[in-house]
Amino acid sequence: MLGRKQSLRGEPILTDYGPDETLNESSDIEWVNKAWVRWLLRVCSLVSLVSVSANTPRSKELYPSLSYITFCADLVITFLFTAEMIAKMQARGILKGEVPYLKDRWCQYDASMVFFLWMSVILQMFEIMTEWVNKHSYLSVLRAPRPLIVVRLIRIFLKSSMPKQRLNQIVKRSSQQIYNVTLFFLFFMSLYGLLGVQLFGELRNHCVKNGTDINRQITLNNLAIPDTFCSTEPDSGYQCPEGMICAPLELEKKVSGFNGFDNIATSIFTVYQAASQEGWVFIMYRAIDSLPGWRATFFFTTMIFFLSWLVKNVFIAVITETFNEMRVQFQQIWGIRGHIEQEVSTQILSGDDHGWKLVFVDDNKPRGWAPKCCMKFVVSAGFYLVIMAAIIANAIAAASLSFKHDGRDRREFYQHYYYMEVGFTIFFDVEVIFKIWCLGLRGYWRLTIHKFEFLLAVGTTLRILPFYDLFMTSLTYFQVLRLVRLIKASPILEDFVYKIFGPGKKLGSLILFTMCLLLITSSISMQLFCFLENYDKFETFANAFMSMFQILTQEGWVEVMDETMIKTMTGTTDEIAPVVAIYFILYHLFVTLIVLSLFVAVILDNLELDEDFKKLKQMKAREQSAGIQETLPLRLRVFEKFPDRPTMARLHKVPSDFSLPKIRESFMRQYLEEDQEDEDGLTKAHGVGGLEDSSITYRKRRPVKLLTPISHPRNADYEKKKTGVSNIISDANNQRLLLGRYSFQMSCFKEFFNPVFTNTVCAKDPGSGCNSYLGKKIMSIAFACDCGSHSCMRHDICMSMSPVFPSLRSIRRSVRGSVKLKQQNYDHLKENGDIGAMNRTSSSRKPQDLDIKMLQAKRQQAEMRRNQREEDLRENHPYFDTPLFAVGRESQFRKLCQVIVYSRYDTSHKDPITGKERKIKYKRLHNLLGLVTYLDWVMILVTTLSCISLMFETPTYRITNAPILQIAEYAFVVCMSIELCLKILADGLLFTPKALIRDMAGVLDLFIFTVSLVFSCWMPKEVPAQSGIQLLLILRCLRPLRIFNLVPHMRKVVSELCKGFKEILLVSILLIVLLFVFASYGVQLYGGRLARCNDSTITERKDCIGVFVREIFVTKMKLGLGENEKHPAMLVPRVWANPRRFNFDNIGNAMLALFEVLSFKGWLDIRDVLKIRLGIASTIYIHIFVFLGCMIGLTLFVGVVIANYSENKGTALLTVDQRRWCDLKKRLKIAQPLHLPPRPDGRAFRASIYDITQNIYFKRFVAISVIFNSCLLCVAWKNDAAQTQYLAILSSLLNFVFVVEVVMKLIAFTPRGYWQSRRNRYDLFVTVLGVVWIILNFTIRTDESHMFGFMVIILRFFTITGKHATLKMLMLTVGVSVYKSFFIIMGMFLLILSYALAGCILFGTVKYGEGIGRQANFQTATNGITLLFRIVTGEDWNKIMHDCMVAPPFCTEGLNYWDTDCGNFTGSLIFFCSFYVIITYIVLNLLVAIIMENFSLFYSNEEDALLSYADIRNFQNTWNVVDVNQRGVIPVRKVKFILRLLKGRLEVDPEKDRLLFKHMCYELERLHNGDDVTFHDVLNMLSYRSVDIRKSLQLEELMAREELEYIIEEEVAKQTIRNWLDNCLKRIRAQKEQTSLLARLRETNDFLMVEDKKVQPCDKERETENKDADRTRERKKGIIIMSRTDSMTSISGRNFLAPTPSDASSRAEKHTRHDSKSRKRRPSGSSKNLPHVSEGGEGITIVNGGQLSSDISSNKAVLPRSASGSGEVRDWWRQQVDYDSGSDFSDDME
Repeated sequence: MLGRKQSLRGEPILTDYGPDETLNESSDIEWVNKAWVRWLLRVCSLVSLVSVSANTPRSKELYPSLSYITFCADLVITFLFTAEMIAKMQARGILKGEVPYLKDRWCQYDASMVFFLWMSVILQMFEIMTEWVNKHSYLSVLRAPRPLIVVRLIRIFLKSSMPKQRLNQIVKRSSQQIYNVTLFFLFFMSLYGLLGVQLFGELRNHCVKNGTDINRQITLNNLAIPDTFCSTEPDSGYQCPEGMICAPLELEKKVSGFNGFDNIATSIFTVYQAASQEGWVFIMYRAIDSLPGWRATFFFTTMIFFLSWLVKNVFIAVITETFNEMRVQFQQIWGIRGHIEQEVSTQILSGDDHGWKLVFVDDNKPRGWAPKCCMKFVVSAGFYLVIMAAIIANAIAAASLSFKHDGRDRREFYQHYYYMEVGFTIFFDVEVIFKIWCLGLRGYWRLTIHKFEFLLAVGTTLRILPFYDLFMTSLTYFQVLRLVRLIKASPILEDFVYKIFGPGKKLGSLILFTMCLLLITSSISMQLFCFLENYDKFETFANAFMSMFQILTQEGWVEVMDETMIKTMTGTTDEIAPVVAIYFILYHLFVTLIVLSLFVAVILDNLELDEDFKKLKQMKAREQSAGIQETLPLRLRVFEKFPDRPTMARLHKVPSDFSLPKIRESFMRQYLEEDQEDEDGLTKAHGVGGLEDSSITYRKRRPVKLLTPISHPRNADYEKKKTGVSNIISDANNQRLLLGRYSFQMSCFKEFFNPVFTNTVCAKDPGSGCNSYLGKKIMSIAFACDCGSHSCMRHDICMSMSPVFPSLRSIRRSVRGSVKLKQQNYDHLKENGDIGAMNRTSSSRKPQDLDIKMLQAKRQQAEMRRNQREEDLRENHPYFDTPLFAVGRESQFRKLCQVIVYSRYDTSHKDPITGKERKIKYKRLHNLLGLVTYLDWVMILVTTLSCISLMFETPTYRITNAPILQIAEYAFVVCMSIELCLKILADGLLFTPKALIRDMAGVLDLFIFTVSLVFSCWMPKEVPAQSGIQLLLILRCLRPLRIFNLVPHMRKVVSELCKGFKEILLVSILLIVLLFVFASYGVQLYGGRLARCNDSTITERKDCIGVFVREIFVTKMKLGLGENEKHPAMLVPRVWANPRRFNFDNIGNAMLALFEVLSFKGWLDIRDVLKIRLGIASTIYIHIFVFLGCMIGLTLFVGVVIANYSENKGTALLTVDQRRWCDLKKRLKIAQPLHLPPRPDGRAFRASIYDITQNIYFKRFVAISVIFNSCLLCVAWKNDAAQTQYLAILSSLLNFVFVVEVVMKLIAFTPRGYWQSRRNRYDLFVTVLGVVWIILNFTIRTDESHMFGFMVIILRFFTITGKHATLKMLMLTVGVSVYKSFFIIMGMFLLILSYALAGCILFGTVKYGEGIGRQANFQTATNGITLLFRIVTGEDWNKIMHDCMVAPPFCTEGLNYWDTDCGNFTGSLIFFCSFYVIITYIVLNLLVAIIMENFSLFYSNEEDALLSYADIRNFQNTWNVVDVNQRGVIPVRKVKFILRLLKGRLEVDPEKDRLLFKHMCYELERLHNGDDVTFHDVLNMLSYRSVDIRKSLQLEELMAREELEYIIEEEVAKQTIRNWLDNCLKRIRAQKEQTSLLARLRETNDFLMVEDKKVQPCDKERETENKDADRTRERKKGIIIMSRTDSMTSISGRNFLAPTPSDASSRAEKHTRHDSKSRKRRPSGSSKNLPHVSEGGEGITIVNGGQLSSDISSNKAVLPRSASGSGEVRDWWRQQVDYDSGSDFSDDME
């Protein structure tokens, strides 16, 4: 039944996901149930994890005693768990009993763990005591499940206070959603896997030396250096140099590598690797070198966009939505979030010479031993500033530390720093002692920050002790963490940090979960692969942990997987490699898509406001939006500094001959304002006002200059204030007694003031001035209580105190001596259409409901005042709004310029006669044309062409040498000059309201024009590197950003990003602090210690001289050397230096290295260097930084960008119900009519074909055929391959099946009905292409025809998404996301283009290096765009940056930038870091935000959704029955049929809900003034009627909707009353006519009555019968409306209509059966049109001759029992249409 949706509550059943240990209670096994036994077993599980982690061959080699220690530990643990298992089996039974042991899941888990423990013990016995089992035996995999035993310890925490049924429901639905998204992910992977097989195939061509026999074994010396893929086709790919040929190499997978596109399995494997954005670019370069470049570019760019940026981010949306749903349920576990709480609890009102304020007081505050002056000093701001300055000085001192490699001892570099650190440590130790002395030990230890300070003091003191040499050790952390105390210096930053990390249970639990996952998976992986010889990644637990953590970060995870697969194939068999790959892929899939998404979900949840605060924040946001800045900008306020000089006119005529000119409004307003001020003064003097003047506004008066200054009440001394407060109290008491409400007001008074007295020092010290305090409190109430404000904190108290203290209002006005009281009437702000306001109490209305009206009025007043100020300036200053102070304000020339500037395409297309908007085709194209003005369209085209010309410029093809590029430059400058001149002449440059430079967009336009003008006039021939001229060229590359200003949507994207600049800045500050802390630690511990000789055989610096032979890298393939062959090598000079891309010698290099690590790039190099040179313990440092900086720090960027996007969209402050309503509106907007023609019942053949096409088995057969057809692409189609012909024939046969499907649907639906569905059009298009391919396949049969064929199959593969509901909705989500992110994507492309143009100038000639090479360079703009797209994915961007930093002597300098191959250190640092931060951290996260916003379209279920997909589908089916012509529009009179046919949540019962039925019909009738209604009109109306608008709608929409419903109810009520009165008048007229007719008959027949006196009694009886018959006939001529049910109330509870005693319900019920029986005998000519919708839609209306006008609502026998069935509905429809009487249906069908 359709009605307002009510909230559901679950039963409070507690959940315990641990084992039910109470079932073990038995007298025989009491020892199992004891708490210490349970904890002993839990500790044993932890010990078992440690034991299995130490049980590896390599660990036993390093520590031989581990063999016996682990064996003994495992033996004891095994016996304990076995004893527990046996005891439980004995008590509960094994398979029989109430709760058998083996039928409990947790017991099954325990039994399996005991089994693997025994297997491990037996295996270790054989390893120790016998030689039957080798130490590197693969039997060690039997120990792999053992780490799962630690779940026994974890499961005790799996308890919650959430109802178990609800938790199971959430978990089940979340699992289903994850499954659906995984299915969607697999669909795209299969799609790109099939495309990869057909587009690339086997990539085996390599450049080898001439004369190489490829049939023999290929060695390392046969390949090019470096190894290069090539193409055998001369017109595509890479061509080998002279002396080499391109030949295909037949190599094994473990030699050539496992990625490729040989078959579907390998292709999907490669696609998944590339989708992880790890190593994808090298696969693309390989394909570019082997085949035409467009294939690889198209394939990999689209794959990265869809798979990596869109589909994978849907997982974040799933996890976030699930986490948000569980947040409310887990509120008790996580704790209530809030702001930073003060340690003090009591507040008192304190006053001084400057005013009143609330002060926090701690009554139980312990005092120290210091004097009061010291206590005041320790809490003063000066002391705080001194400490902060000392912390900053300490950080600067630490940052000044640097190391050099000049042979000096490392101690010499930090000796001076040691003494400074001693001084700082002593200072901070004194600070701690001083605070303890002042605050006392107890008072000091109460604050958490003091505990942190004490810990730092102790740690740093131990660090500087000279006896133990602990200065440069791990205790350095205590020194660098001092900087964290600076967070307290900024309240905004402190609040932000608390918001993120304050609710530590969620984030802490997630970190613990991640660590447990890493520990368990590391131990499992170690046992799986520790038997592999000469493989160190899993030989110990530490190495295994580092490898699994590496996979978590996605950096180099493919290398770990590939090396493990190769080693496994070498140690065992080749068939194990796919299993290893599946293991690593599943782990990578889980940690990257689930675990990392959990971090984003937690951050977003911490940034989310509680539901209680959202509506309050909504009100605040409305107040801020309403408070439009009344003051004019500074550039316009300049005119106020000049005297008024209005334009004067000299009159040369007599006033009688000349009409009086208009007096300036600003001149007259001065006198009006003075008069108004006098009136206000009189009003105040007479005491006008009271509770009714609550809605007044205040305006500042003009300052009055007096000869002597007046005394202000706030400047009085303490005694005067005390006396005044006492007088206030006495006056209040007297007034209260006079009013006679002493008892009531005193109770309110005590209720309010009792908490105050109990919490203040007045209770302890009666002589401390309680009366004064009370007076101050009352004064605060007087100041705070403005009963007209709905935001008053204690509105009820203010209302009750107003009659008690009538002088408070005067006090308030006296305090506001500078404000002006202005009486205004706010009656117009009350709600319109509230005809039932008299029947509702004031308590039913919340105060904030009317605030929207107040805010709207406030906004309008602000706009009016602002406009008035502009008008005043326009009247009094002739040069105001005068462009360039020369063009006339109203001149025709300016108007002409304005016409040119503001002319745009009109998108309204209204009918000139009716004024209604006409429906046009391609409406989106028309809207696009009207997006900007014609002038802006021209400039967009000119700017685009100019950017294209910039892309042709290269270091070798420069603008100075290309006339065509010069022409393009001049054309752009001329066009932009004309544009700016027109805009300046139309609106002015600076000092006009719509000036060109009114915001940053105008500044950017002027800057770009200035740069372009200077360059076009100069055109320098020589441009030295790193000069001002080169900077001018770089600034010229900002030209593409002009499009941001020209396109409004792009400008909006930039403004939204700028609005969130505050939060992004806070996150950046936090990351900088984190970088500085870890960088400072790294400098102090690792500075000067990482340098080594490049010859690994040299260990001392003094020996690192001369040259040595170094091997050259050739290929990544595992090729060996032939007999008597040497590895390619070259002579290299020995150098003692740091690692190439990072060092910790100073704070700058350290922060740069760690900044690169923030992107997960380069941290493996740091880890490996620290491990080799300083030991494995040093790698803990980099692992902690990666976890904190990357896992938490970078997710802050994601969370902040998403939160800002939601806030700008207005969804951040929405409650759950409001957000669901917004989602429902979006879902309804996407919903469309089914476009499914009705079943042709009149034609048997078509009906049978229709039934076949709609049969579920037919649809499944077609879907299976599509999947099978796509599977034919699992092997590459090549013309020379034998299987290609058979696959093509089979695909042709399947295409015939699809042709038959299309033909059957054309017969069933008719061509017109078939064409109305977009899906059918797409099927027809693909089928036609399939027929074309069949013809080509059997005629020409070439590689091109085969390519055309597999493209047809790929297009057919997309139809799977339309046949699966989940895939369809997810595809719709992705499609909507791409559509909405179009301007974001275009903005990102413009940024990339701008950076690419600048890169060509900065790094176009840089020499090749590790990152810059033949494919990756900035030689052209196209190469730059490709390279920057690679950097967006983070692929080795740090290597490219360091290659662009190359400087002499490692490069050659030149006179101009195109003559040198050197880079630019500063330019490279700014260029790459800014690009990576802007694009990767900000712009890409906007895509995540858009996906999360649109994912709610898919994420809904029957319980939580306001309208589920089943409800919408039901409406679509019902609409499809009524809308026979499939136009999406129906007459408004047919809406009644739809409402009667609806079932489920949208069902409307015309008998029970007749008034609601009438309201819905009238709402749609008045929507378009009785014209046709659309599909969305009816659906939107039903959606409003099906939700609780009070909860779901925002305030503005709620007010508008309630007003509309009030109007509808009022009109329907009026209409009902009007119809009833018409019926009454008709009956009265009929009775009068009948009476007059009888009177005339009596006059003419008097003589007959005299003669027939004998028969008079009989005549009287007949006359009475005739009168009754006449009355009956007259009643049948009139209209009688049956009454409704007694409940005339709408769903929302508003009573407008009440049953009246004059309703003819009783009389109508008597005729109901007779009328229904005689309905078929009525003549058809007696039918009439419906007089109003109330007659046709409600009750039974009796028209002339007793005719029924609405049979359906009164006679339920006509309605089919299963209205949702198409056959029964159609029969009912035919039955209604075939009526030959005057019914509504016959009228409608006409």
